[in-house]
Amino acid sequence: MLTRRIFIGAASALALCASTALAGADVIKLGVLAPLTGPAAADGQEMANGVKLAVEDLNKAGGVAGHTFEAVVADVGDASADKVATAAERLLGDQATGAIFTGYASTTNFEIEMMAEHDMIYLVSANSQQTKDIIAPNPSQFMTVWSLTPSYDAYNTEIVPVVDELVASGKLKLPNKKVALVSSDNPYSKSIANGMVTAFKADGWEVTQNDLLPFGEINDWRGFLAKVRQDPPALLINTDYVSANAATFMRQFMEDPTDSLVFIQYAPSVPEFLELTKEKSSGIVYNALGGPVRTASNPRADEIINKYKAAYKVEPGSYGVMLYEQAMLYADALAKVGDPSKRPEIGAEIAKTDKQTAMGRTRFDPATHLAVQGKDGMPIQFYQIQDGKRVLFYPKDYQNGEFKQPGWMK
Repeated sequence: MLTRRIFIGAASALALCASTALAGADVIKLGVLAPLTGPAAADGQEMANGVKLAVEDLNKAGGVAGHTFEAVVADVGDASADKVATAAERLLGDQATGAIFTGYASTTNFEIEMMAEHDMIYLVSANSQQTKDIIAPNPSQFMTVWSLTPSYDAYNTEIVPVVDELVASGKLKLPNKKVALVSSDNPYSKSIANGMVTAFKADGWEVTQNDLLPFGEINDWRGFLAKVRQDPPALLINTDYVSANAATFMRQFMEDPTDSLVFIQYAPSVPEFLELTKEKSSGIVYNALGGPVRTASNPRADEIINKYKAAYKVEPGSYGVMLYEQAMLYADALAKVGDPSKRPEIGAEIAKTDKQTAMGRTRFDPATHLAVQGKDGMPIQFYQIQDGKRVLFYPKDYQNGEFKQPGWMK
């Protein structure tokens, strides 16, 4: 707690004159906190690209309220507290910074308090539970901080009814009702794995393993997989979100696959995952909360994805799209307020958001500042990789294909 207060105090001191400088600025700097180096660099590059693309589009359109924009990226590296704080202080210390965006910076989101300390607009798209834990006790202290991802409760629970429905429909045949899980030692991965354990046990499943590995680069999953092969489960789950780690896991699983449906949290949504796994990933399942919803009823998602592909010659995962939309939400609010130095007023306009974005209907819960999830908000989507393509099979209202039993299963 002492370390966090030191970071907050430093940020506050750096930003004392920011509002005055912004009031007369012609160019507003839009900061990006992103892991440009380290194990999550693929995500970080997408985050930076998404904001840069939005800046390009906004400037081509003539800017907003008489202002144009410049993207400034600060590297948070391995997401350690000191690196995140240093990167945040760099952006906060620039008097021309009007807003800061990220997919995720730290694993705890402690930097939210740094942003709120001096009313910096901060939009984040990950670690929803950590965001909720910080904001919910006193939402009025965080009126400039908003999350474009909803509560992760559905990550904990929704997999159970989806698997049950696949079994009931005859699309999935399981040899037993056992599940084995492995996660890495960070709040996101651990909390989702533990939430799944609770949900599966309540549905009558036997949890044969719930292993925890150190957070960071993981090159060898064979110890865990050896235990899996001794007592093969019907469902095998990995909640490590690092795409390179997940790709290694999948390649090593395919050395001697068990009769198990494989579910990997988040990582398969990153384009790097498909590049690293090739055909070995065909059949796995993953889900997404807050990712782009690519359906005929939501053309906004394909519009941004196609722009991104044209600019960077690669299709984005979730963060390229989400950070583009973060910048656009800020621009919408700035257009209504007019003055970039009035950040509390801009935050209040962001709070009123209710619009269709690439992620579906986007609006915010005033009690947590999280995006609203569900039929009246952002849907949870379940995908299966089939021959190098992502097939959205759940919910039915959004599906573009059907689930297929993986080829390695009997």
